[in-house]
Amino acid sequence: MKNSEKLKLLLENEIIPDLESAIDELFSEIEKAKDVTKEQRGDLDELHQMKDEFKEILRELDNNELEEEEIHEILEALMEAKSDDIES
Repeated sequence: MKNSEKLKLLLENEIIPDLESAIDELFSEIEKAKDVTKEQRGDLDELHQMKDEFKEILRELDNNELEEEEIHEILEALMEAKSDDIES
């Protein structure tokens, strides 16, 4: 399997759904409290920004706009971050 395919699957099946779940959880906390703290607003903005960036990477993958080296670096960084999350 090519790195571009691996990256696309990782983004579509794990990374973006995980971000969407985190966004949903944060919205649920805000709804229960009926108020949003400055920290929650910052977290929410950060999660949305990350999601948008990953969707842009998917778009670039679909349009063959990324070099193989870029794809490899992104894939490595995401895999490392994912393994760090598992170890925490």
